[in-house]
Amino acid sequence: MTQPSTPAPGPQSGPLTGLRVVELCDEAGELAGKLLGDMGADVIKVEPPEGARTRGYEPFLGDEPHPERSLYFWHYNTSKRSVTLDLETDEGREAFRRLVANADVLVEDQPPGRLAALGLDYADLRAANPQLIHAAITSFGRDDPRSLEPFTDLTILAGGGPVWSCGYDDHSLPPVRGGGGQGFQTGCHWALISILTALLHRDGGGEGQFIDVSMHAASNVTTEAASYQWLVANNTVQRQTGRHAAPSPSIPTQREAADGRWINTGLFPRYPDQFTTVIEWLREVDLLDAFEEAPLLEVAAGREGMLNIGRIGEDGEEAALLAAGREAMNLLAARLPAYEFFEGAQQRGFQVGIIYAPEEVIADPHFVARGFPTEIEHPELDRSFTYPGAPWRFGASPWAISRRPPLLGGHTEELLAELGLAPAGAD
Repeated sequence: MTQPSTPAPGPQSGPLTGLRVVELCDEAGELAGKLLGDMGADVIKVEPPEGARTRGYEPFLGDEPHPERSLYFWHYNTSKRSVTLDLETDEGREAFRRLVANADVLVEDQPPGRLAALGLDYADLRAANPQLIHAAITSFGRDDPRSLEPFTDLTILAGGGPVWSCGYDDHSLPPVRGGGGQGFQTGCHWALISILTALLHRDGGGEGQFIDVSMHAASNVTTEAASYQWLVANNTVQRQTGRHAAPSPSIPTQREAADGRWINTGLFPRYPDQFTTVIEWLREVDLLDAFEEAPLLEVAAGREGMLNIGRIGEDGEEAALLAAGREAMNLLAARLPAYEFFEGAQQRGFQVGIIYAPEEVIADPHFVARGFPTEIEHPELDRSFTYPGAPWRFGASPWAISRRPPLLGGHTEELLAELGLAPAGAD
């Protein structure tokens, strides 16, 4: 595997440096804290004495179940500090209040009613900190009774709609759930967007505020055109192999390459300069003479303006030219090894994708060059591990994992001392 090129920086740095976040989350909300922490915020993860539930999630390093060896926990808790507090005790609640009184943001995924019953909800906390931004992540929103029902990432995705759009052309097969906790992740991204917006409002002269994030609603508005098709045109989109769900079947784009691997050929040429590029590419790989529809590519290259996909059924010539462009891409895909086609298409401005296994994604030269695989030191294990890095890359807002996920309660003593509270058991 290609070695990662980007080591994690030591000190906390990034566009959110100086921001303090208190996180009270398990699986549903942990990503929100991670995204804030990896952008420089000081994220303090509040855990019960026995540790967050996700410390018990598999897989484990070396298949050894242990609260410090959960790879699931590792991924979602980089760049955080950990404090253990028992919120069922007066001492734990007082420490939590003091933490939040000195924080900019509280992000939590607790069941509706739990924090209010403990005297730790927004109405209780804002008295000591009017500038507090409190983001609550629940399944259906704080005031919806369905948020009291059991839920999983699968039920969020299925009920919100994305699952309906994911799967294969063969509808005798059931829909396919996106992997990696996408329902929870979608809710966390909407929480992040809302928190950053609230920070801009507050820093512009406003006060803090309460943010109510519904993971169901977040998933529903993240269905591309599916929800809008239903609400506006009363159409139901249908899932399609390797391409966007749509009311009517679109042209298949997934092809087997010359080496037996599979690729998505993406959107075929539509602009004159794209047809010129395809002609030149076919010539470079000695396939132009083998392509019987090459004269149609020449015609398309000489036209003015974009060819309109929406007029395929109305204009026979336009349909023939678009079909020629599509078949030219298919020929290139079938005659070239998958990576050669993928790289060649990307270099020429075409949006195509190669179908990877997870370990191939993190080793791809594109991802290595942009610093996606990141080496994180684990001193307690005397070794480092390769982590997925920044999900985005901004020129003026660097994003980087600043530290490995915290050991359980590893920062309790220092944080309690900072608050003027003696740690449990101290003299």
